Amino acid sequence: MRLTAASVLLAMAPATVMAETITIDYGPRPAYLIDKLPEGDLKTKLQSCQGQTPAKTDFSIGHRGAPMMFPEHTVESNVAAARMGAGILECDVTFTNDHELVCRHAQNDLHTTTNILLTNLASTCATPFSPASGDAEATAECRTSDLTLAEFQTLTPKMDSANKAATTPEEYQGGVAGWRTDLYTNGAQLMTHAESIALFKSLGTKFTPELKSPSVDMPHNGFSQADYAQKMIDEYKAAGVPATDVWVQSFDLNDVLYWIENEPEFGAQAVYLDDSYNVDGFDHNDPATYPDSMVSLYDRGVRYIAPPMWMLVTMENGQIVPSAYAKEAKDAGLNIITWTLERSGPLGNGGGWYFQSIADATTHDGVYYELLDVLAQDVGVVGVFSDWPATVTYYANCMGL
Repeated sequence: MRLTAASVLLAMAPATVMAETITIDYGPRPAYLIDKLPEGDLKTKLQSCQGQTPAKTDFSIGHRGAPMMFPEHTVESNVAAARMGAGILECDVTFTNDHELVCRHAQNDLHTTTNILLTNLASTCATPFSPASGDAEATAECRTSDLTLAEFQTLTPKMDSANKAATTPEEYQGGVAGWRTDLYTNGAQLMTHAESIALFKSLGTKFTPELKSPSVDMPHNGFSQADYAQKMIDEYKAAGVPATDVWVQSFDLNDVLYWIENEPEFGAQAVYLDDSYNVDGFDHNDPATYPDSMVSLYDRGVRYIAPPMWMLVTMENGQIVPSAYAKEAKDAGLNIITWTLERSGPLGNGGGWYFQSIADATTHDGVYYELLDVLAQDVGVVGVFSDWPATVTYYANCMGL
């Protein structure tokens, strides 16, 4: 059997050794964000905790690891997240042409997250590289489902980015946001889903895998959606991971219902990732526009729901407050997880997509903590995905969550 770099790393560092040697460190960012807060009770409380001993917390969830600075879904990104105290780590799960499960945010993102366009495997891409010309941007689309596992494992990960003005594949590798960095990309290692399980166990964290929507028609060469959903569960069983340590996720409600019916121990913590914002006419403050009522979800066995942050809040009299969506979910008895803090860069100009419902209040970087405080104290979320988990870890430990 061929050993990947990730496999070798895990073999060299047994779980008991790695778990004991992880040192949690907040780094400078929490203090930086606290300094940006206006004077008031929140700032005073967070400042009072600057001497606290950092500790791991399940409230802090590493979103693809710590991809603000590290290539997502790599060994290095997840080790960084664990060192920031994230108690739960994520592998977005997709499959290769030979139906092996690997960690990628999407089945069709290899052109922006790896060096595939610079390799011989560029010939496998569903959409070959096309250079920018006139008003037309550079394009490409490369899928894990077009590669065998062995081929996938030859790729080198990079920061998720693309230079849309590129005229060559080499130029297309750029485009990294100015508030991110390539500083920690050298030697980064891709992972299979099974390798992520082994790594997360070694780091002493829990698990939240997301079954990603295929970019190919299903069934794929006899591999059905049910096979796909089941195989992800089977890899936790094979690794001896208890269902209570796993929060399986999907944007497809049918996947969640499959787990509830066929794998009830895992289904009890299955997370429905809610993308109702894609439905025409959806208004997070008007329950009549929701495609599924919160009560109907609960009645079908769903116990965890995970919308983006903006769906949980709104503005009222100049203050950030829970939205109707948040109140409906809470009243129905659903546990709420949300995504994604610190995926927006500097917040001086409204914060973009993740802050759209509170854009008027999003004028400084301290809003990261102002929003987090409302989500935790008023909405009552039980976990927050972050691209830089130290921020959430610091807050959770300071507030005793």
